[in-house]
Amino acid sequence: SDAVPSLLGEPSTSPTTVVLVATDQPDDLDRAIAALRLTAPAATHVVVVADAPDEVQAARLPEPTHDGTARIELEVVRTSARLGWAAALKVGLRRARGAVVIRRDTSVEPTGDVVTPLREALGSEDVAIAGAFGLRTTDLRRYEEVASGDAAAIEGYLFACRRADAAARGPLDEAFRFYRNLDIWWSLVLRDEGEDRPPRRAIVIGGLPVVRHEHRGW
Repeated sequence: SDAVPSLLGEPSTSPTTVVLVATDQPDDLDRAIAALRLTAPAATHVVVVADAPDEVQAARLPEPTHDGTARIELEVVRTSARLGWAAALKVGLRRARGAVVIRRDTSVEPTGDVVTPLREALGSEDVAIAGAFGLRTTDLRRYEEVASGDAAAIEGYLFACRRADAAARGPLDEAFRFYRNLDIWWSLVLRDEGEDRPPRRAIVIGGLPVVRHEHRGW
């Protein structure tokens, strides 16, 4: 992922960047982008990381848009080898231009604006990460789902963090080639304020307008 030029050291030029990872599910990606075009606020920046997609997906990758006439500004980054979950997300983070970065799995389809509520949740400095689906735990070993309110971690299907935090607390550990547990680890990294200081919060926003389809990461 380090071969991809990073924008993290430059000022943000968009309110929000949404990161999507494309592999071998072109219908899922088409649905995800169509939903963004219908529901995302204007000037939303979208990065599609094509993680060595198969031929069918490669042929159906969206055309980049950078002229300011479309609702979303779309960038496509292709890798020459399958990097895995964390490295692909890291590529998206390196290209992010939004002050807030939203990672959205292509199995999650917004039916309304989810970008604005996620951005607003991060308006409080004591909130490190926000999303639609959360987890709570008493021992950092066993987890159960949280539908709204405070959580220990945000599930990776739909989560948001500040770009500055991602830059300051990265890089992502590329050993997470599979998606499992990356979201928990990253949530805890973003929340951690150091020894003897209380962690920042992870917030689950209940009732976000989304439909969950089959998750392909399995």
